[in-house]
Amino acid sequence: MKYYPGFNKFDLFDDFFSDATTKTANVLKTDIHEKDGYYVLSMEAPGVKKEDIQIELKDGYLKVTASRNSSKEDKDEKGRIIRQERYSGSSSRSFYVGEGIKQEDVKANFDNGELIISIPTETKKVEEETKFIPIL
Repeated sequence: MKYYPGFNKFDLFDDFFSDATTKTANVLKTDIHEKDGYYVLSMEAPGVKKEDIQIELKDGYLKVTASRNSSKEDKDEKGRIIRQERYSGSSSRSFYVGEGIKQEDVKANFDNGELIISIPTETKKVEEETKFIPIL
């Protein structure tokens, strides 16, 4: 790649990602800690509504997806649009939680832009009944 005098490729990269697109990079910042036999995932989801969050458990992976769509417009006194903003974005995170975790084991709560998910550290062991095989 040829560079021109006064051209810094890293400044261009920083400028490219310094506008509104960086707002999605901050979505779903996650803090994980262990408490009382559970892993607690605390995820920031600013500007996201509860109904725009999906949590899926499949093949031992927990996938959290948050989407955000917003529109804002300013009008003058005659009702003509002066300025219009639209934002649409989606973020997702995946975590391996183990094959033994079931959907009913995962608890989730969303309040004030923070999603808190609790996952047991160990799966509940179901004791098998002893079954005798009849001899023919």
